[in-house]
Amino acid sequence: MSSAPRHNGVRGPAPRRKGPPTIVLEGLRFLVVVFFAGAGYQIGSGVSPDTKVLGAFNGTAIGLLLGVGFGYVLGGVLGRTTASSAEMARSRLHETSAEELVAGGLGAVGGVLIGAGVAWPVFLVRQPYLAFPLFAFVVVTLGYVGYLVGASKREGVLRMFGDRAGLAPRETAAAALPRVIDTSVAIDGRVLDVVRAGFLHGTVLVPVPVLGELQGFADAGDDQRRAKGRRGLEVLEALKREPGVDLQVLERDVPAVPDVDGKLVRICLDSGAALLTLDTNLAKAAALAGVRVLNLHALALALRPPVAAGEDITVLLLKPGKENGQAVGYLDDGSMVVVEQARDRIGADASVQVTSGFTTANCRLVFGRLAGAPDRPARPARRRTPGPVPAPPTT
Repeated sequence: MSSAPRHNGVRGPAPRRKGPPTIVLEGLRFLVVVFFAGAGYQIGSGVSPDTKVLGAFNGTAIGLLLGVGFGYVLGGVLGRTTASSAEMARSRLHETSAEELVAGGLGAVGGVLIGAGVAWPVFLVRQPYLAFPLFAFVVVTLGYVGYLVGASKREGVLRMFGDRAGLAPRETAAAALPRVIDTSVAIDGRVLDVVRAGFLHGTVLVPVPVLGELQGFADAGDDQRRAKGRRGLEVLEALKREPGVDLQVLERDVPAVPDVDGKLVRICLDSGAALLTLDTNLAKAAALAGVRVLNLHALALALRPPVAAGEDITVLLLKPGKENGQAVGYLDDGSMVVVEQARDRIGADASVQVTSGFTTANCRLVFGRLAGAPDRPARPARRRTPGPVPAPPTT
């Protein structure tokens, strides 16, 4: 049964897979032939030269001919298998990063040198046609092992040889750097939830200018500013007690820079730390100056609900809901959409106007109604019919 691909309903010829070059196959076969020819010659030499086999051929000639024939047949099989394996490796290496290839190449060079140092005693054998294949086998094997080790430890290898090879090591992620906290993060307080959720840990640096600004807020005459300052100091005190956070006060100031934001940018550049902030303008300015920035406001925007109240969306209704008339569908991110009075639209796409939404411990729920449907009127209160008046108790 042909498995040729179809294009617009027409079956076309299957693409031919490009095989390895002939010179590679014949070169590998030649090496195998040389090895088995040498082995046959060595075995045949053990037979007396005067012994004739098959007429004019002696034992040496017969061993040589059998070795060549066996090596030619086996060399073709081994050559094609090796070339196919190399082609498969090439297709897999197509998705391999350049850093991994360079680190693997450095590891392969080290493996080849080690293999050459280990395998050189085989040349003490008088027959080079036996020693050379064994030597090449050991060198190739250890070179391949070195490539695998270098590729798996590419960051350490590039860090060791990067400067000498003209390569820069991989840049450290901003989340792995010490973080300089901003005043806006301290007075907001949500950083505690981020820490307790496990998304922020490690060293947190509080520069002296930030402490001074918080103290100034706490001592201000305005009640709102005083509340912000006190909340910021309380948040820093709570961060200090968190087990996954190492809060340190950074005794460093930049007297030449007047404003606190400029001081923070200069401190981050000098210390090589990342800036943790909620101020979008400060985050942009710091990023332009070359500072690694962790913007909690950008994180909050990335995690905001995919839809908002009043927005119209199109959703495929899949099953009935729990309440009468409800139909349920799902957004691309897995959010469940519950649509009122839409059970007759199950199995079809429906235009839905979002009315509300909230997040539970397991999923995000979105409620809505069919677009263009009138708002449901409020249900009038039921009037209770007064019952009979009980008779007064008799004495």
